[in-house]
Amino acid sequence: MTIMKDIQSIENIELVFLTIDDYEDIKLAMQEAYSNMPETFWEKHQIKTLINKFPEGQVGIKVDNELAGCALTIIVDYSKFEDRHTYSEITGNYTFNTHTDDGSKLYGIDIFIRPKFRGLRLGRRLYDYRKELCEKLNLKGIVFGGRIPNYHQFAETMSPREYIDKVRKKEIHDPVLDFQMSNDFHPVRVLKGYLKGDKESHDYAVLLEWDNVYYEKETKEAAIPKSIIRIGLIQWQMRLYKDLNELMQQAEYFVDAVSGYRSDFALFPEFFNAPLMSEYNHLSEAEAIRKLAGYTEEIKNRFAELAISYNINIITGSMPEVIDNNLYNVGYLCKRDGGIEKFEKVHTTPDETKVWGLQGGNTLQAYETDSGRIGILICYDVEFPELSRILADEGIDLLFVPFLTDTQNGYSRIRNCAQARAIENECYVAIAGSVGNLPKVHNMDIQYAQSVVFTPCDFSFPTNGIKAEATPNTEMILIADVDIAALRELNQLGSVRNLKDRRKDIYEIIRVKK
Repeated sequence: MTIMKDIQSIENIELVFLTIDDYEDIKLAMQEAYSNMPETFWEKHQIKTLINKFPEGQVGIKVDNELAGCALTIIVDYSKFEDRHTYSEITGNYTFNTHTDDGSKLYGIDIFIRPKFRGLRLGRRLYDYRKELCEKLNLKGIVFGGRIPNYHQFAETMSPREYIDKVRKKEIHDPVLDFQMSNDFHPVRVLKGYLKGDKESHDYAVLLEWDNVYYEKETKEAAIPKSIIRIGLIQWQMRLYKDLNELMQQAEYFVDAVSGYRSDFALFPEFFNAPLMSEYNHLSEAEAIRKLAGYTEEIKNRFAELAISYNINIITGSMPEVIDNNLYNVGYLCKRDGGIEKFEKVHTTPDETKVWGLQGGNTLQAYETDSGRIGILICYDVEFPELSRILADEGIDLLFVPFLTDTQNGYSRIRNCAQARAIENECYVAIAGSVGNLPKVHNMDIQYAQSVVFTPCDFSFPTNGIKAEATPNTEMILIADVDIAALRELNQLGSVRNLKDRRKDIYEIIRVKK
């Protein structure tokens, strides 16, 4: 599918609650999305009713402040309809008087994306929002009737049930049904006469459901609201690539994999792009790494595209960068809303200084994301506790550490220091490194890594302070959920309170201003 909107030109993507002032934009978006049915669009009074009844259920997605698509939703008492109903019945003959705040399931009324914004996976974001809303409201699940617009091409030779089965087996492509099933909605049954006038679907639809695995029956027990963040770590295999495109194809493979699990973050290792130095192995190490720096801008831009396209915040690992003829080790936080933040390695190892001529950066900061405030320290920096303590004072909940180590004792320094940072700063620490070998790249011969997510050590966390860890020296991804609410409880009620119990009357860490 051709992407009409140039990803590189996008500055911001945001989900917004719809208001009645958006109506003309909503109407235009519907007319463009349903170009084969140009007179099919919601009237202004209908949109107003939806917003008044259930404002949280009516959302749009804007790209650079231009409405790109919408999702319209109500809550229904599904026991009154069950699995056999029509679109008219479920919407109360399009009045939406079937909506009730005390209902059991979200019902998808409509979802559409303007053609020029297709290919950016914006529909996936809208579905993800519905899922998060369902979990927030503690509803049993999401249900809706999905059109099968390509069925008219096969209606004379197969039944709707046979058609759906072939779509499921990938023998037939149906753009709507394929997309819905790829977003974890499963077909339940065929609905006959669901939407009158849908000639492409021959008036049939597929009843699709998504079950909320977090649903709990209401109780009178006190409960702390949960805020779950999903982290995806890439344990990267060092291997030779013929060019940048091949390297980024592998990177996209991993981004696709972790985003498929609805991860909020993807973390790549330090200098994951080192294989590209093989082309310059005839040069000295210092010259070769400066050649590698020539790829950094393009890699940053491609990761920024992937962050938007796959709806995930990407921490790019690190790469060399030349500024005013000085060589630095830097990385980028590419946010799924289009924002890009830069981070720098503050401390360079003796080998990095001697062999490559790297210099330490001067920037240390916490970063705001849609999944909380985070910090990022590159490899050796995690061995200096002052840095993470400064970030903790700035309110981070997650500390990401991309690293590169060649021996097990070097890895042990990173691992043990990272785990200490999690305990002393009451935060989660995720470390990701590379494995394998690069015999054709000087100073990058071997690598050793085991990626891990560390937690504080208290009753709400694993007893060993390890949430999840990868298999050592094996290419793989590691997915882990961390609970931000548990950190809040730890800070107030923990067995020990490392942040609160500091003796600031006798010692203090001061950030030097430059």
